[in-house]
Amino acid sequence: MSRRAQRSGFLFRLAVVVKGADGVLQLLGALVLLLVPPALITGVANAVITRDLLGDQRGVLAHHLSRAAADLAEGGTRGFAVWYLLLHGVVKIGLVVALSRRVVTAFPVACVVLLALVGYEVLRAVRTDSIGLAAFAAVDLLVVVAVWCEFRRLRREVSEPPAVG
Repeated sequence: MSRRAQRSGFLFRLAVVVKGADGVLQLLGALVLLLVPPALITGVANAVITRDLLGDQRGVLAHHLSRAAADLAEGGTRGFAVWYLLLHGVVKIGLVVALSRRVVTAFPVACVVLLALVGYEVLRAVRTDSIGLAAFAAVDLLVVVAVWCEFRRLRREVSEPPAVG
């Protein structure tokens, strides 16, 4: 196996582990949002901002954190976040299982699903000025590239005749 193939395989495995962990964290995040009262969310955000943990209290990071916490305290945004995290987490965990088992047909499906999520994340990030969603979209794009490269490698591996020894 060439060095490039080894590096590509490593990046793919890393991407799968990251997406699996991301899926689990998203499921946990949905549960936290369901169980934690909105007042606690805004209280923690305010504590972080007032203790200068993000720098200037009127700075960009403090503004985004304060706005995000206030949005999560709202019923509609909170409900959206719970459903988004649940759906995203379940889909990612399912794809991770299929990719880990090297189910060849799952690779293009994973790319399409992740690209759809990227499109949605970018749209929502633009509408809400969300730095977090833009970061998730960037990571998901990198994962799509890694999954597609591994799919191409796996397809070549499957189509090559076995070596005669």
